[in-house]
Amino acid sequence: MDAPTAPSADSQDDTFELLIRLLKLGSFINAPMKEGVCDPSGISQIELKVLMALAGEGALAGHDLVEIMGVPAMNVSRALMTLRERGWIEDALDPDNRRRKPVRLSAAGEAAYAATLPAAQQVAADLLSGLTARQRRDFAALADRVIGNMTQWIRDHHDGVKLG
Repeated sequence: MDAPTAPSADSQDDTFELLIRLLKLGSFINAPMKEGVCDPSGISQIELKVLMALAGEGALAGHDLVEIMGVPAMNVSRALMTLRERGWIEDALDPDNRRRKPVRLSAAGEAAYAATLPAAQQVAADLLSGLTARQRRDFAALADRVIGNMTQWIRDHHDGVKLG
């Protein structure tokens, strides 16, 4: 059996170029989400991201949110405080670790999140309307794969982070 070969410089360049595109997507999505969803809803981008993470992943602790979102702990802490003051999050229990302090969406938080969905769906339509149904399915499959790799990377590099 042949020894594995190192990736060619061209494939490394292609991979790096894809990383740059991914970073651009992550950066450029902020303006449409802020102007199209956050501003009309009266919430910050960090608060919206926390709501979305809790809606998608279930109960998470603050340090989980820091790792998932890649933002400073202070920003997550402020968002959690604001969401708690609004009654949108509540404490949850971690049966595997009593010291862990996860939070989850309250009924009011679920309603607030649901109220953001029409605006988020409009942003999605505005940004993705030029794609065919097949392109949207392909993009979703590729995104799921990259998200899976990102999730595994976080698990491999950060002990104790709970992700769905």
